[in-house]
Amino acid sequence: MDHPAPSRSHAFNHRPKSAVLLTLAALAVLALLLLSGCGSSDSEGDSGESSGESDSSAAAGTCSYPADSQSAAKDVKAPAEKPEAKGTVDATVSTSAGDLAVTLDADRTPCTVNSFLSLAKQKYFDDTECHRLTTEGIFVLQCGDPTGTGSGGPGYSFADELDGSETYPAGTLAMANSGPDTNGSQFFVVYDDSSLPPDYTVFGQLDEKSTKIVADIAAKGTDSGAGDGAPKEEVTITEVTANS
Repeated sequence: MDHPAPSRSHAFNHRPKSAVLLTLAALAVLALLLLSGCGSSDSEGDSGESSGESDSSAAAGTCSYPADSQSAAKDVKAPAEKPEAKGTVDATVSTSAGDLAVTLDADRTPCTVNSFLSLAKQKYFDDTECHRLTTEGIFVLQCGDPTGTGSGGPGYSFADELDGSETYPAGTLAMANSGPDTNGSQFFVVYDDSSLPPDYTVFGQLDEKSTKIVADIAAKGTDSGAGDGAPKEEVTITEVTANS
């Protein structure tokens, strides 16, 4: 669900007559590939819920996490329909490269934060590798797939929480997806300002020190030397915890 390049042909996956147009087209394609998530696109039809209906549910204080056609990468339960977190939530993503301090926005994206905290509590993210790094066009590190393939997810999906104003400057924490309302477990960290369409739910921010940790990882490049691939420096999430 969160495979940037192959998985989301419309997410982080994504040069005409002028060099500028060519560049813009390439960046768009790269963007789609990169932000591709683990949620099965089948869930869009199977859930029986339109994006509008999902938005209404979130506004009413409940969330929907329908099972999708893909089995879970790790055995976890879907989150409770009623989110408990309010306001901002400080959390730590502990990795082999250092601790990433993040602030989650539970008021703006209640269902996304609810899912992220639920998976963290169930240790879904523990001992998982961040499988994708992009160093050209868009600048992100993608994580959240226990299989490390970019196609793994939690066995359920949930709707986007977007208002069209989303931007992706350095320090952004956002969901990867494989199309509208296909969020699962994969997410990405933006380590340098990136131009992406407002299609990816922004549910938190990293502090400056944590963003630099990710930028330092990116400075070492990918394992193949290409602009899109597994990070040369292996990055493993050891634990995700909400700070009480």
